[in-house]
Amino acid sequence: MKTRDASTSVAALSARLWPLIEATLRGRSAPLRVGLSGLQGSGKSTLAVALLRAARQHGVPAARLSLDDVYLGRAARQHMARTLHPLWLTRGAPGTHDLHLLRATLRALQQASAAQPARLPRFDKGRDTRQPPSRWPNVIAPPALIVLEGWCLGLRPQHPARLAQPVNALERHEDADGRWRRAVNTALASYAPLWDVLDLRILLRAPGFAAACRWRAQAEAALHARAAPRAMDAVRLHRFMQHYQRLSVHALATLPRWADICVDLDAARRVRAVRLAWRFRERLAQGEGSTTTAVP
Repeated sequence: MKTRDASTSVAALSARLWPLIEATLRGRSAPLRVGLSGLQGSGKSTLAVALLRAARQHGVPAARLSLDDVYLGRAARQHMARTLHPLWLTRGAPGTHDLHLLRATLRALQQASAAQPARLPRFDKGRDTRQPPSRWPNVIAPPALIVLEGWCLGLRPQHPARLAQPVNALERHEDADGRWRRAVNTALASYAPLWDVLDLRILLRAPGFAAACRWRAQAEAALHARAAPRAMDAVRLHRFMQHYQRLSVHALATLPRWADICVDLDAARRVRAVRLAWRFRERLAQGEGSTTTAVP
C-alpha cells in the first residue's frame, strides 16, 4: 500500500481547507484573519506556508504571522527571570510575547502601502532574539488573507482553582508556590482581545500531549543531525516540555469548541477527520463570510 509523506499530507489538507477559506473570503473588503492553532510539532507553520501557496495560486494576496516571531528576546526574558521568576527565562509561555508589536503589525497590514509598508517581524531562534527590522519582509498592499499561527492561539485562562495543584515535576519543584503559573494564567487573559479579532479559527488537534512531546523530540533529533548548537538532549527536552504541559492539556480540552474547523490528527500527524462547527456550517450555508472586528 502506498503511503503519503508529510509534504503530500499537508498539500492534501491545504487543498481541503482552501475552498472553505475561499468561501469565507467571498464578498469581504477587509483582510480575512485566519487563526491557526495547534500544539508544538502539529504542523502549523508547514500548513500556514501551504495555505499561502494556495492563496498565491488563486491570485489572493496573503501574509503569514506567527506568535513565535513576536517572542521577547533573551535579554528581556533574563530580566524577567531575575526580577519576577526564574521560569520566565524559557520562551513560549503566555507573557513571553510582545503583544504590542503583534497588534501594531496586524493594524499596519490593513493599511499597508508602498509609502508605508507593513513590516512582518521575524525571530531568530538560533540567536534567541528578534531579527533587526531591516531584515523583516515588507508588505506594500493590504493582503486579502492573513494567517496567524501559534501553539496557544485561542486559549483562555484557566479557573484560578485549577492552578492550585502542580501538574508535573517542574511546577512541583521550580514553582512550588504557584507564582509563575498564576502569572502565566494572568498574562493569557491579555491575549484574548487578539483572539477575538480572528475571522476564521482552525485547530490542528493532537491526540494528546504525549504526541506533542514525541513530535518535538523528532524535531530535536533533526537538529542533532545537523549539529545545531541549541539542540536539546532528552533530559533538557523533558524539562522544556513541562513548561507547556498545563496549557497544552487545557488547550486539548477547550479549543475544539473554539474552532470553526477542527482537524483531528493521529499520532503520526495524519488527518483523521476535518470537522466543521455548526456555526461555521450555517455561515457557509447562508453564503456569509464573517464580520470584521477592529484590532485593539
